[in-house]
Amino acid sequence: MPAKNSVKIYLEGGYYHLYNRGVEKREIFVDEHDYNTFLFLLKTYLLLPSKGSDPKTAYYSKKNLNGQIELLAYCLMPNHFHLLVRQKYRSAISDLMRCVNVNYVAYFNNKYERVGSLFQGKFKAVLVDSDSYLLHLSRYIHLNPASRGKNFADYNYSSYLDYLGKRQNSWLNPKFILDYFKSAERTKLRDYFSYQAFIEDYRVDSEGILGDLVIETDH
Repeated sequence: MPAKNSVKIYLEGGYYHLYNRGVEKREIFVDEHDYNTFLFLLKTYLLLPSKGSDPKTAYYSKKNLNGQIELLAYCLMPNHFHLLVRQKYRSAISDLMRCVNVNYVAYFNNKYERVGSLFQGKFKAVLVDSDSYLLHLSRYIHLNPASRGKNFADYNYSSYLDYLGKRQNSWLNPKFILDYFKSAERTKLRDYFSYQAFIEDYRVDSEGILGDLVIETDH
């Protein structure tokens, strides 16, 4: 019987929460370079390579997935990560996670002179089946640093700074979720004039809406 949220059948056009943690809950990001390496790999596989790319980028981008999958939000924490994606082609999620994970594990094991698995099994995937779930999931992802005593508003390793317009990564698409807040009727979030107001209102019970997902990813 497959583990919860590990079935690898993905819908074209589907929105998914992808996540994983370190084996035995160990750190998978130890220093700044580790975080940046993981983000570099995401960028390399998601962004259309430009002419004259440096050899390192050209090596990894042989399996480029631009146009096949979109990254809508992310957060990297010391011992786990969260990605919110939209899959446009059936195999894109599997291809992206295989490329990123294989290359990141090789980098990490070489750097820290270790062998064996880095992650706690295969990544998990949850199909996002409603607008409400999508919005509250993005909120949960961006607030994740706060659960570890960090300031989520200026956390460098999540996409929240892109949502605030303080940073622009061309391999990330925050516009899709931000556009919900241009139409209060569409989201039924009539009290929120901006995504930032929605994120920072601690009266909002995103965890109640996400249910068991929070328990599984936080423990």
